[in-house]
Amino acid sequence: MKRYFITGLLIWVPLAITAWVLVLIVGAMDQSMRLLPAAIHPRTLLGFDIPGAGVILTLLIIMITGLLAANFIGQHLVRWWEHLLARIPVVNSIYNSVKQVSDTLFSSSGNAFRKALLVEYPRRGAWTIAFLTGKPGADVLHHLDGDYVSVYVPTTPNPTSGFFLMLPKRDVIELEMSVDTALKYVISMGVVAPPATRRQESAASKQSESAAAPPTDPTIT
Repeated sequence: MKRYFITGLLIWVPLAITAWVLVLIVGAMDQSMRLLPAAIHPRTLLGFDIPGAGVILTLLIIMITGLLAANFIGQHLVRWWEHLLARIPVVNSIYNSVKQVSDTLFSSSGNAFRKALLVEYPRRGAWTIAFLTGKPGADVLHHLDGDYVSVYVPTTPNPTSGFFLMLPKRDVIELEMSVDTALKYVISMGVVAPPATRRQESAASKQSESAAAPPTDPTIT
């Protein structure tokens, strides 16, 4: 009986959490319907709200904004807007920080996580997954002796929080797995193991072949 109950939980819990997250996202996007005049609101025209209509409106706003910002006039407007925000003390620091992170994560030229790494953290003998983010710069370089790399160590199961470390390059191990695969490994708390690489499969095949080979008799010539 207990086994059936746990099996049912394993099926319904991911579905329930996924549905809950989708409802939150759709509900937040539906708030964009307030931007429409009351005369053309679905409740006014049809007498009832249309769930998910805000998702379409939000996507349209994002697409139109990107289309306008991609041309010459739009780029000037964006620069003017950013220059205006730069004059507001508190807003300036918040906006610049968020913009740098979003440009790194979402820009086609950006590359937030470049490689998956294996690092010894938080103590000797304990290993965890980390991601290469770049190299230390500015005045930090004057205080580091040797070749260092910047890495991000995510927490489990929420990889959006973590720790930023600068480690000697010799102390990090580059893994033969994609960033997406490493993220899944972290989020699943190690339950969803990444598939074996070609090098691992080749090593395992050679090991099994050597184990299956009959032992040689040194007395036979």
